[in-house]
Amino acid sequence: MKQQNIQALVEGALMVAAAQVLSMIKLWEMPWGGSVVLAMVPVILYAVRWGLGQGLIAAFVFGVLQFSFDGGFAIGWQSIIGDYLLAFTVLGLAGIFFRKKGGVFFGALVACAARFLVHYVVGATVWAEYMPEEFFGMTMHSPWFYSLLYNLAYMLPNTLITLVVFALLWAPMKKYLTGEDLRLKFGK
Repeated sequence: MKQQNIQALVEGALMVAAAQVLSMIKLWEMPWGGSVVLAMVPVILYAVRWGLGQGLIAAFVFGVLQFSFDGGFAIGWQSIIGDYLLAFTVLGLAGIFFRKKGGVFFGALVACAARFLVHYVVGATVWAEYMPEEFFGMTMHSPWFYSLLYNLAYMLPNTLITLVVFALLWAPMKKYLTGEDLRLKFGK
């Protein structure tokens, strides 16, 4: 059991570190925060391999690092809690699909949808007063509609990229992606 805990801790630290590095390689960035990156891949993978509890802890640590090292683009404590701590912690919900067949895919969908929902609600409430008159060539009348468009603009590509990465890794790394290597090693 001790060896399993050590492996979970070390793998979690490596996955969070990898996520943090990947978050700094921005493929595209929105003006008020939010970017297209590969950072969710290691966090979601870790959650699916080690379970909900471990996944939530790793994702929370990633959220703290995001706020600390990514410039902390927030307008108050509500935004810090919502856009960083809560929005990144919900990535750990992928752990619901702990070692399930296709878990990385279902986990990615649930985690990304949960993160989107958090950003969506925070955007429509906390960020509402900063809604521009025009966005994507459309006149904005509702902060809920604006938040939907804004957050879909980066979360949809992030979700698709995460799913594509898992699909590309599926054949060569299936035992790792499903946690089968851990079952063989630790008998769980």
